[in-house]
Amino acid sequence: MKIGLTYDLRRDYLAQGYTLEQTAEFDSPETIEAIEAGIRSMGLETERIGNLDAVMRALGAGRHWDMVFNIAEGLRGFSRESQVPGLLEAYGIPCTFSDPLLLGLCLHKAMTKRVLRDLKLPTPDFALVESLADLESVNLAFPLFAKPVAEGTSKGVECASLIQTREELSRTCADLLRRFDQPVLVERFLSGREFTVGVVGTGKRARSLGVMEVLLLEGADRLIYSQDNKEEYEERVRYRLVEGVEGNMLSLLALETWRGLGARDGGRVDIRLDEHGAAQILEINPLPGLHPVRSDLSILCGFQSIAHRDLIRMIMESALERLKVRNEALGQEPDHGVVSAVRLAPDCFHPQESGDVSKMDLREHDQPLVRAA
Repeated sequence: MKIGLTYDLRRDYLAQGYTLEQTAEFDSPETIEAIEAGIRSMGLETERIGNLDAVMRALGAGRHWDMVFNIAEGLRGFSRESQVPGLLEAYGIPCTFSDPLLLGLCLHKAMTKRVLRDLKLPTPDFALVESLADLESVNLAFPLFAKPVAEGTSKGVECASLIQTREELSRTCADLLRRFDQPVLVERFLSGREFTVGVVGTGKRARSLGVMEVLLLEGADRLIYSQDNKEEYEERVRYRLVEGVEGNMLSLLALETWRGLGARDGGRVDIRLDEHGAAQILEINPLPGLHPVRSDLSILCGFQSIAHRDLIRMIMESALERLKVRNEALGQEPDHGVVSAVRLAPDCFHPQESGDVSKMDLREHDQPLVRAA
């Protein structure tokens, strides 16, 4: 069984003249090598394909893969994360992670929040600023938080994103509109603790990998998990595994979000508490960073003694299981390469299906802080 690998290699875009900021979401050779090692550990063959242009050339030349492990972020537009999966879908080639529809939805944070509200899931009140004229209609209580509506890796999240006055709101939105050429999401700033929840699997088979709290050290950008804080996490950030009742409640909220949106195979749900200790969903990342050391999901797995190759195996197993179930539902002959590769992922973390995270005060913690690996 041959698994193709699709990705955007950062160094290739830097060589073409793109800036560090423009390429912040793209991947390193170490990430591709680690993913490939995880897939090969399952006894599967791999082929490196590359970015959208490389995929189009390969398909035009008649190449085919049984499945594609896709981490291509894309370069342009709100649907950029959907472009490679959409092209593969058109050619009938299955790939890992969520479908093109959900990838496009989750990249646009305002659209995601509208769906979350429809699902009756908690998320901060917000406004969308498409031009400076829209500032007049922003009717939210300060402090506020502003960021580009469709970026990842905390691009555009910086000290100026935390806003206390109308003047700061105007200045920050003007800067973000100019730099990113897209609307700005303005939402109520949540002053409480921040967490990320790792998820693997699809639908009822989705499981939490655990909950990790982000704790900012002295010298870090205050109060926000900014791009600079992420890039210099060893000096600026500590992470803490959250277990017990609060970990259970946050995992329940993340899984309800994951399943409600129809996310697949693996990713993260980012959550922050408001001033009353109520959990609110910040973002859903259905195409998570997978660097074996630096990515949030890998750091979380390190706390749980889950090796990077085992994380990749769990993602692959979820995708292969989906393909197996789909083929059986359509009455197609099973692909014995798929059947032999699929096994159930480890149970990971099973939150108790009870409780209401919105009513739980999670403001305090008494567990020791743990430094990032």
